[in-house]
Amino acid sequence: MSSAHFKFEEFDRTFLRKFYTPRNGETRIGDVVQTQCNANTKFCILGIEESIGPQKNGGLAGAEHAFRTFLHRFLNMQANRHIASDEICLIGRISFENDLNVDLNTPLVEELDLLVLETLKNKHSENATLIVIGGGHNNAYPILRYFDENNKKIAVINVDPHGDCRALEGRHSGNPFSYAISEKRIDSYSVLGLHKAYNNESILSFLDEHKCYYSFFEDHLLNMCVEFDHVISKLQPNKIVGIELDMDSIAYSPSSAFTPSGLRFEEARYFISKCAEILSPVYLHLPEAAPKNEQEERISGKMLAYLVHDFIALHATSKKYP
Repeated sequence: MSSAHFKFEEFDRTFLRKFYTPRNGETRIGDVVQTQCNANTKFCILGIEESIGPQKNGGLAGAEHAFRTFLHRFLNMQANRHIASDEICLIGRISFENDLNVDLNTPLVEELDLLVLETLKNKHSENATLIVIGGGHNNAYPILRYFDENNKKIAVINVDPHGDCRALEGRHSGNPFSYAISEKRIDSYSVLGLHKAYNNESILSFLDEHKCYYSFFEDHLLNMCVEFDHVISKLQPNKIVGIELDMDSIAYSPSSAFTPSGLRFEEARYFISKCAEILSPVYLHLPEAAPKNEQEERISGKMLAYLVHDFIALHATSKKYP
């Protein structure tokens, strides 16, 4: 599958071996993870390698590197009793065909939306939990459209310094949820940890008008976990839930909108773990990591790997080892 500027690529064992180092006497996740969905698949991972969405929203490049750095760290983790590694399928990646002559003013994000949607329709196993890593937050929109078109109205929980409900001015990473809400593609939207200085008045008014739940990071400076517990406990058990965690929300995380003031990484891990264990979400989306050098790649890759490991290990439908 491909479009004018983007392509989808499946993985095979030969490709995956580039990202981890086997060791005698132990089993790495890379040794057992699947590249084709089967009856045993409970988690489908899709990578997206692009930074067009963030750049069109005034953000930094680099999100095209996040998925690759994740693979290096995640596939080298141990396949032990704490994670059902054989239930994971890496279904492939979507990447931007880097044409230096491409006009960034063209509707590239709309083009990407359609390819993400087509890929999920053709490659995602409907009974498996979806995990999407890399790229900009713009990709939340086609994920939500995919579930909506499969008759699943998602209650979205997003941890993000920004509401991502900017004007419907053409698609970019700043308006996936305003598009989804305006098109009635989701059941509800909750955004936690907004930064008071970085959300314009129209975003706040949009959230108020559409009766979205939101909270501010500054109101929970010492303990965001209390706010996470509050929101998780309020969701009805029968809700179909999707989890979004913008890597911008984590202090000092290499990202498209870097911040020195944000979640401690342990708070991010707590949020993912609690949601996975209690809410059994149908998807997890980790966008906006944007490493630009070797040191940043180590940081982003390890962060993403820990978050995905936590999510899979504690997900309510995951097999528990004795």
